[in-house]
Amino acid sequence: MNRSQEVPHDPYEETIKRLRQIYEKKIWEVEYRYKFEDFHSAPLRPCDFEANPMVLLLGQYSVGKTSFIEYMIKRPFPGERVGPEPTTDKFIAIFHGNEDQVIPGPALSVDTERPFYGLNKFGNGFLTKFEGSLCDSDILKNITFIDTPGILAGEKQRSGRTYDFSQITEWFISRADMILLLFDSHKLDISDEFKSTIEFLKGSEEKVRIILNKADQINTQQLVRVYGALMWSLGKVIKAPEALRVYIGSFWNQPFKTEENKKLFEAEQRDLIEDLVSLPRHSSIRKINDVVKRTRLVRTHAYIISHLREKMPLLLGKDTVQYELIKNLGNIYKEIERQKKIPIGDFPDIGLMQQKLKPHDFTLFEKESDRLFRQIDNVLNIELPSLMKISQPIKALETNPFFDPAWEVSPEVKLGYDKLFNSLAQQHNVKVIGTTAREALLNTGIEVDYLRKIWELCDFEKDGTLDIDEFALALHLTELIKLGKTMPDVLPMSLIPPSKRKYFKS
Repeated sequence: MNRSQEVPHDPYEETIKRLRQIYEKKIWEVEYRYKFEDFHSAPLRPCDFEANPMVLLLGQYSVGKTSFIEYMIKRPFPGERVGPEPTTDKFIAIFHGNEDQVIPGPALSVDTERPFYGLNKFGNGFLTKFEGSLCDSDILKNITFIDTPGILAGEKQRSGRTYDFSQITEWFISRADMILLLFDSHKLDISDEFKSTIEFLKGSEEKVRIILNKADQINTQQLVRVYGALMWSLGKVIKAPEALRVYIGSFWNQPFKTEENKKLFEAEQRDLIEDLVSLPRHSSIRKINDVVKRTRLVRTHAYIISHLREKMPLLLGKDTVQYELIKNLGNIYKEIERQKKIPIGDFPDIGLMQQKLKPHDFTLFEKESDRLFRQIDNVLNIELPSLMKISQPIKALETNPFFDPAWEVSPEVKLGYDKLFNSLAQQHNVKVIGTTAREALLNTGIEVDYLRKIWELCDFEKDGTLDIDEFALALHLTELIKLGKTMPDVLPMSLIPPSKRKYFKS
């Protein structure tokens, strides 16, 4: 009997294996050809696919990040430091090990079984401030926690640090499965440095959870005021269409100082633990989602690079033309968006791209390859969506009469649609009027007859306007038509935005 007959395949392991094969055989080739690593991030390694879900903790000093990890793993961990003043001055990865051990950052960054190889690009200035902490805890068998230095205010944030804190944080944010922002119920002010860090969460809002910690030290009336103040402060920093999940409590291994809200705190703790424990079950879907976002960026980046190459002259005036192309990169984006029908939300930040383009010689860039672009389109439109379907136990769920299928418009794609919507909607207006939406839909290149049908399907209130979800659905339907799919006469539930399903339920 061979090995495959002895042990049945784990569907989640099979999904990760296929995802890795798609990346290595199809996506990496495009990354390499168009110098993706020089502009964005290093290639993915096998450990990036196989690693446990990562939970990143961020917050100002003395909000209880280290104590929170102690609470979750039910014990202290090697290398930790706890105190009322800034104590944790390192990034610490806490993962499972049978024996307690601290692994220095330089050694951890070359460990092929850990997903930290990409940190080598930050050099010893950072690696000496990074370490791994191995300890025996059941939850660490399936989850890795990342403890971070407290975010300080003003010059304190930079003095004494031999690395760029914001760059390191951005690296971990892009790879985390969940991001916990911790706040002290007595200190809700968001410093400029913390605000800058939160801005790196743009595009990853679905990963973010808020922890209002040390809430047992105030009474109910104060807690209501603190919660309101926190949501008001976050609303000015995090521009998300939906409110973020906030967990309220006192997350440390000590009795509550006041019993007034004990039942609330215990319920919140249970919900948070359930949220964390569910991460491994959804790990494959999250990894697919991250690869989809990366692949969309790879495709857009390749279009930008090849477009800039085509604009370069053969002989004279190369330096002048290259300077003008970098200066007018915003117009280049609009031209590619119009020609290739790429959502504006898929484009990288203009300022950062301009900086990274300066040292390059555009004449050495690769020209557009029909084969590679067909290859990347096939990955995005066929291979990754089919992998997503395999990774979800849909048939089991469909037997539940209360099951609501997931909306086909993925969160990362909707963010791009939302950006366009917000640019079209008038100030203080929650909808776009018909004439404004008409122009945006005509720009997709879809025939007017199709657009007329799309409008009928998407204007749920029949008021001649589209709100943010209706607008996203309309753009999604135009993308389906471009892929050659048939326009439905009646929307299936999977195409109806969750906010509109009330119109279709008895």
